[in-house]
Amino acid sequence: MHLNFRPLPGFTAVFALLFAALMVLGVWQLQRLHWKLGLIAEANNALHAPPTSLEAALKMGSAAQYRHVILNGRFLNPKEAYVYSTGPDGEPVYHVVVPFAADEGVVMVDRGIVPPERIAPARHSELEGERRVAGVWRIPDPPGLFTPAPDLAHRVWYSRNVDGIAAASGVKLIAPVLVEADATPNPGGWPLGGQTQVTFRNEHLQYAITWFLLGAALLGVYIAYHISRGTLSWR
Repeated sequence: MHLNFRPLPGFTAVFALLFAALMVLGVWQLQRLHWKLGLIAEANNALHAPPTSLEAALKMGSAAQYRHVILNGRFLNPKEAYVYSTGPDGEPVYHVVVPFAADEGVVMVDRGIVPPERIAPARHSELEGERRVAGVWRIPDPPGLFTPAPDLAHRVWYSRNVDGIAAASGVKLIAPVLVEADATPNPGGWPLGGQTQVTFRNEHLQYAITWFLLGAALLGVYIAYHISRGTLSWR
């Protein structure tokens, strides 16, 4: 059997560009897949590592992300703020975010969530005096382009903008991080701690397969078109 193939120059040039672009996109998604798997592994390793001190976490910098950390100091309760969010069942809740004065300096602590009817300080617990707080070290994402402006009069925010919250509260942070308190019960049950959620959207493999399948379909169209024009045949 002899293959007779006379590629159409213009059609072949367009095909080559499109096919190459689809292959590049597929390979890029595979690279993104390996990168995302690395992030997930780092997060899992950090979450299962022994708790560290505030001083050690500060020295680690961004590598402290998702590490359990122990704080010793006191809450600056009059400066607490509230970050609007949704609870496990999609109901509106507020994260109670409070500056925490440790020996090393001030960091923000997310004590947990309260329902809207308990947002007032009198309706949830405030921890006084020297405290030992265990939580997860988080570096919050910056506010998005469409994040609503905060309601400064009521100290309500719509993102965990720790720098903005600190500035509005008149405190200076030693690091732009948020320590998410663990599930240790608070007096009266509120705020409800232990709200750390570590989820990574990982659909890069599906995207890679999609690009490669589109490339295969384009190749099929290329071959079929040449057969229909009589420029590709077997004899």
